[in-house]
Amino acid sequence: MSESANQQIGKTGIWERLAPILPLTAGVNAAGHLTIGGCDAADLARQFGTPLYVLDEATIRAQARAYKSAFAAHYPDSSVAYASKAYLSPALARLLAEEGLGLDVVSGGELFVAHRAGFPMERVHFHGNNKSPEELALALDLGVGRVVVDNQHELRLLSDLAARRGVTATILLRLSPGVDPHTHAYNTTGLVDSKFGLPIVTGQAEEAVAEALRLPGLRLLGLHAHIGSQILELAPYRQTIATMFDFAATLRARYSFVLAEFSPGGGWGITYTPEQEPPTIPAIAETIATAVRQNAARVGLPLPRLFVEPGRSIVGRAGVALYSVGAIKDIPGVRCYVAVDGGMADNVRPALYGARYVALAANRLHEPCTQTVTIAGKYCESGDILIQEATLPPLAAGDLLAIPAAGAYCLALSSNYNLAMRPAVVMVSDGVARLIRRRETYEDLLRCEVRESGN
Repeated sequence: MSESANQQIGKTGIWERLAPILPLTAGVNAAGHLTIGGCDAADLARQFGTPLYVLDEATIRAQARAYKSAFAAHYPDSSVAYASKAYLSPALARLLAEEGLGLDVVSGGELFVAHRAGFPMERVHFHGNNKSPEELALALDLGVGRVVVDNQHELRLLSDLAARRGVTATILLRLSPGVDPHTHAYNTTGLVDSKFGLPIVTGQAEEAVAEALRLPGLRLLGLHAHIGSQILELAPYRQTIATMFDFAATLRARYSFVLAEFSPGGGWGITYTPEQEPPTIPAIAETIATAVRQNAARVGLPLPRLFVEPGRSIVGRAGVALYSVGAIKDIPGVRCYVAVDGGMADNVRPALYGARYVALAANRLHEPCTQTVTIAGKYCESGDILIQEATLPPLAAGDLLAIPAAGAYCLALSSNYNLAMRPAVVMVSDGVARLIRRRETYEDLLRCEVRESGN
């Protein structure tokens, strides 16, 4: 069996191995404590409690700017929209609006948060495979820029809602190109056998285009595909773009429809463990732009406006989860369990699809990593394991653990399992920590319950 990522870190040095995983501002102070955005992690834990999610503002802004500049350089008629399902809060929405990004939302809730945050609605794209009439009505009433229609049921529903309001909904159609992105099955969304999108190969995509062109209240501008998430190679995007432009050429020949807008989605991966090497943002932009240009020329279509939708690769690296160590259970000759005060209620990814992380002893970074342990959560599931093998200094109750690359999907997928209270979230910048989400309380757990008379 090969050594785990944490075992390698213990032998080769933390910072050399973790540089691509930690936030851009991460460091170690004289006390041997992890610092993020100029803030001591131990001080943050004392002030705000644990579990605590720390978001580095500088990393988020740097990633947003890197995407914007790379695509502007390689394909000027393009726009970057943040995929908010990775994580969304009013504070983050406002930050991304300041950076000039668009926003990809997938529910009425995400749309509502964006609206309340003052995000420009014309820069919002509304996705989802089963949007309710109420959600679509909200999108129309708020004036979202694009509705990405997933199926023919939604097409007819949206047409009716728009026509009754006397408005025109600008739409893209989400298609299933039948491309395998070579990621986890739960993160694969572009195959024919998927709940998402209109399959091209079955003829359903073409039927939807024909219907969209004749239904009232709709303005079809383009096509969209999203093939998956945490994708670490670029070849599947080239294949997707070629397939989509072949289909666009068919549409022009049969329906005189000329592709005005196109999106290959997002889904680019990040580094969770040192052996992973995701593509760089400049490589992503160059690959996508080149493929669009080449395929448009190949089938004789004008260049469309291009939309891309990174999510994880904007916020993932910016986030660090902080936990306090509690019980330690050493089973001689078997395993040493180190339990923390969080787990699958705030990060279900390891239990859901075997996601792998690394860990640091955030208050003891100057000490050698000599003990291999299993980091366990506190919830009533044997599968509540955050890291199977982590090599760390010998730990004791009260020590502080940090798990980097926690900015995407951890908070978005968090729950109240075991009636846990969701953690607090702070944004750090230039030595200042700003609370952007308070920790839930016991009273919050009862806030939606209906109390019967006499209780």
